[in-house]
Amino acid sequence: MNKSALHKLSYGLYVISSISGSKLNGQIANTVFQITSEPATIAVSINKQNLTHDFIKESGKFSVSMLSVSTPMEFIGRLGFKCGREIDKFESLNYRIGETGVPVVTDHCVAFIEAGVIGELDCGTHRIFLGEIKNCDIINDEEPMTYAYYHTVKGGKSPKTAPTYQAQEPKANKQDDKAKRYTCSVCGYVYDPEIGDPDNGIKPGTKFEDLPDDWVCPVCGADKSSFSPE
Repeated sequence: MNKSALHKLSYGLYVISSISGSKLNGQIANTVFQITSEPATIAVSINKQNLTHDFIKESGKFSVSMLSVSTPMEFIGRLGFKCGREIDKFESLNYRIGETGVPVVTDHCVAFIEAGVIGELDCGTHRIFLGEIKNCDIINDEEPMTYAYYHTVKGGKSPKTAPTYQAQEPKANKQDDKAKRYTCSVCGYVYDPEIGDPDNGIKPGTKFEDLPDDWVCPVCGADKSSFSPE
């Protein structure tokens, strides 16, 4: 079985948010899809280990913020590779409380949906929540980000709790003159010397060994000690 065929499925990139009492939490997700138009319903797949799962399960409602192609990796890293049990993810975010009472992230968002849970399906590691749409609107005309764009253009990776995560086979070592690429053990981000990290002032051609000591992973914020050569 060639699981790479699954990479041909189309996905987007979204912030799924919910609420528990006065506490807010959200996470990055890619598995959101419309089920019916009358009534308008959507479904989202959330890992049971994630705090957002617990919040949706408790409150029975969630929001979906659709991200634009210009969304910075730091933003995705904060919501996708940090745990809401350890940090307040909404502390530095722009958001508003929607009609259903759940937070709607507006940073880098092209459109949003609010939904109330009307059904769920236990899928082992994940739970699919079926939601009836209560409110939705367009925020701007920017192009929404696809999961393919996130991987191929942004160089993003899937966290292990993502429904589309697949462990990568180790690559064969190649003896050449190119500087080594380094992989973050926390989030899977790959530092490629040929590309550098332009968003943080690191020019293409900068070897990993020449990065400033205070440089951190642009996705999850891990320091250089968390990287290892491919």
